[in-house]
Formats: sequence, structure tokens, C-alpha cells
Amino acid sequence: MEVSPAVRGPLISAWSVVSPFGMDVSAFGNGLRSGTAAATALDPEEWKVPFESACLVEGFSNREVLGRKGTRSMDRVTGLAVAAVGRLLQDADGERISGVGQDAALVLGTSTGSAQSIMDFTRDSLVQEKPFFVDPMRFPNTVMNCAAGQSAIWHQLKGPNTTIAGGRASGLLALNYALRLKKSGHARTVLFGAVEEFSSARAWLEWHTRGQDESDAVLGEGAAVLLLESGEVAEEHGRDGLAEVLGLECGVHHEAGTEATVLADCVRRVLERTGVRPDEVRFLSHSQAAGARGAAEQDALAEVLGTHQPELVRCADLIGDTHAAAAAFQIAAVLVAAEGREDAKGQIALITSVDRDGVVGCAVLRLC
Repeated sequence: MEVSPAVRGPLISAWSVVSPFGMDVSAFGNGLRSGTAAATALDPEEWKVPFESACLVEGFSNREVLGRKGTRSMDRVTGLAVAAVGRLLQDADGERISGVGQDAALVLGTSTGSAQSIMDFTRDSLVQEKPFFVDPMRFPNTVMNCAAGQSAIWHQLKGPNTTIAGGRASGLLALNYALRLKKSGHARTVLFGAVEEFSSARAWLEWHTRGQDESDAVLGEGAAVLLLESGEVAEEHGRDGLAEVLGLECGVHHEAGTEATVLADCVRRVLERTGVRPDEVRFLSHSQAAGARGAAEQDALAEVLGTHQPELVRCADLIGDTHAAAAAFQIAAVLVAAEGREDAKGQIALITSVDRDGVVGCAVLRLC
């Protein structure tokens, strides 16, 4: 099917993931194509949590992946982010990819940073001999932008460094911020993505805040990072574009039951603004949110797309609810779905997200 022309946008030209399927993009792709969920049973001796299973990055250890130097006080969410950024910046020979220098920007989505680090540090301040008898080396982990800051320090990224917190839509919000950085001239090249960890603290927070209709959702973790640059810069450094960013829309629903209306308005606006007809959407990656929010997301898509049924790109049901990293993983999953397929070139992909705290969003990509 021919697609209607749209305004030329920045390109996603590279990506990396650290996921429950493994530590690289090939493992992620193979896992998605297998259609088998990455959930594993949790050891009750290791995990004092109210869940029996989770989608973990198996065997991930900061020291084993990143080395001993600089990782003694690094928490899990920071380690996942540093590892994902590092894998994006390395070529097949282990050298830094060209065109991504120290002036590159980094925009990283998160929830609260590390809930485990925050709770552990707070607990230490209460139970230690004196309130100030805490490990000062662990204090930076309690700050929401620790993962983004440490990733920039670790990999010598001295451009704008930003942390975005928007629940499951954080990846889309990070992309939106990355687009603004480029448009305003603050950065030629931007790394954007999101990260989430599994921990006892997050598990208990989820247990106490999720609704009855979300009780079956399995928690997951990981990080997804993508490279955003112009077509000219990508071509200059020998990178083929993977997807052109045509448009993005975000919104907020203030009252329960309005999710579908707000998301439908967002999808309709972005399609109209980019000149894409609903029946031109070839690939669809929705958040697969549990319960009422997931139903609302389906209602919104049905309202806008009508009887048109794009090819569904699965993600959350295979790697779990990665919360802040969910939308970034959805974008990566679309790139996997299009990989090596001649019939996917030039086709349109739609990514949507709905979060329980009110944020909804969608993005339209043209696959290269």
C-alpha cells in the first residue's frame, strides 16, 4: 500500500536494549520472534516480594557487566542504563561509533529513579546508630537523575542531560524532548530512551497501588536507548536510517473513564498533522496495559482506525510490565518487526501508551 507523503523528520538510526531476553539487540529480537514470555519463577529466599514470577535481566550484575571500577555503590537501575548506553555507543569492533561525540545529548525516561535506593537510604537514616550514619556514596542513587548523570559521566556525554518521569509513557516523552533539543539547536545528536529495574521496593509499591484488574500483570525490567539524528548526519557517518519520526502527541486524562477519549484525540491529531490516513498504519504497538486502561486504549484505537487491523507488534506480554521503559521498548520492538523485511520499508508504525497516573501518548514512525 502506498503511504501519503509527510514532512521529513529526524531519524532513529541505531538502538540498543538490555532486556529480560538478554544483553543485546539480537537476543531481544529472537525473544520477541519466539513469542515466548521471559517470565521466570522468583526464588522466595532471594526475593521477599508478593509476586511469584517476574521478567528479569537474567544474571545481570553491575560488576560483571561494567567491571569493578566505579560500580561499588552503583544501584541496579543505573547499571542497566549505563550498560544500554554503552552498547549503543560501541560498534562491532568495540570502538565508539562515529559522529556521537562528547557534545551528544542524553534524554532518559524513568519513574522515580530507584525506589529501592530511596527506601534503603531512608531506612538507614532511621535505624543506624545516628541518623547521619549512612553511606554517603549511596546518596546519589536516591536522586531521580542519577542514572542519566552516571551514564553521561561513564560514556563522556557532555551535551544536555535530561531525566523525564512520565510512567509508562516516559519513552515517548523522552523522544519528544529529544526532538525539541534538535529543533532548538541544542544538540545535533541525541540518545533517548528509558530504564526500569525490578526490586523488592518496586514490587511492594506496585502491589499496594495497582487495581484489582491489574493483578495478573507480570513486572519486568530493562533499558532501551535509541539514537536520534538527522538524515544528513546519519549518512555522513555511514548509518542507514531505521525509522523516520513523523510526529508525536501527548495528553493527560484528569478523570477516570476519559482515557479513551484523550488518547483517541492524540492519535487523530498526530495522523492529521503528519498526513497519514488511518488505513495507512501498517504496524501497531500499543502498551498492552492491564485492566481498564488497556481496554480504554483498545477503544481509542478502534475509534480512530475503525475496521483497519494493522500488524500487531507484541512486547509487554513477553518482557513484562517495564513501566517507565515500556514505550521505549515498544519502539525497539517495531524496529525488530521491520528488520530485514522489504515490504516494511516506507510503511507507517503507530506506538501508543496509557499510564495510570494520567499521561497518554502516541508516536508515528515511517520505517526506512
